[in-house]
Amino acid sequence: MTKTILITGSTDGIGLLTAQNLAKEGHKILLHGRGAAKLEAAANKVGGDVETFAADLSRIADVQSFAAEVREKHDRLDVLINNAGVLKIADTRTETGHDVRFMVNTFAPYALTRALLPIISKDGRIVNLSSAAQAPINLDAMRGEKQIGHNDAYAQSKLAITIWTRELAKELADGPIVVAVNPGSLLASKMVKEGYGIAGNDLQIGADILREAGLGASFADASGKYFDNDSGRFAQPHAAALDRDHSAQVMQGIEDALHHLR
Repeated sequence: MTKTILITGSTDGIGLLTAQNLAKEGHKILLHGRGAAKLEAAANKVGGDVETFAADLSRIADVQSFAAEVREKHDRLDVLINNAGVLKIADTRTETGHDVRFMVNTFAPYALTRALLPIISKDGRIVNLSSAAQAPINLDAMRGEKQIGHNDAYAQSKLAITIWTRELAKELADGPIVVAVNPGSLLASKMVKEGYGIAGNDLQIGADILREAGLGASFADASGKYFDNDSGRFAQPHAAALDRDHSAQVMQGIEDALHHLR
């Protein structure tokens, strides 16, 4: 059965390869990227039934208009893959004074998911890109009140998306499924090449698990879970994600940030 699948950050890397694989299966693919030129190039590579959406996820206004455009064009979304993410960037501050790493990796996917929930089917799936790199969140850093390094911000923002995955799954007991996935460490993405100066491992490792998370039977009862593709199994996230107080503080921090940004 043909599905409508939105993949953020799908102009290169794992996102693009996942889009290509799913398009070959006949699914309708909604591509997202920051600029028209890269989106056009990606659409040509993906082929099939494809639409493009441009949005800068470091800007909440772009996130909101992105969600509105998707809802205007579609009354049903089967799979949302929140793949877009950043690691090393020159300017770590948004124009509103927030941390870009938290904005793109945590706040934007949360806001986008919330805005799209009315059209995500009850038997659909929300797949959030986590990482093996996870660390307890410095709430001052998440609020943009303290500067931290790239690796620390990345690991904390990835724990934060894992936390909101778990919390949203509790809220959506009747569906859709919400899962967090580490697609594999040090895959050959632009992020890894620029961040660590290495070629990286086969991207297909990541694309295969994102396809399984979005459509496969092994994730049919996985809502709220974290899948670690390095070990090839569902696993416990960092212990801080299991800490009720820390999770509550992080969720409040996310809500407060988005309230301030609106």
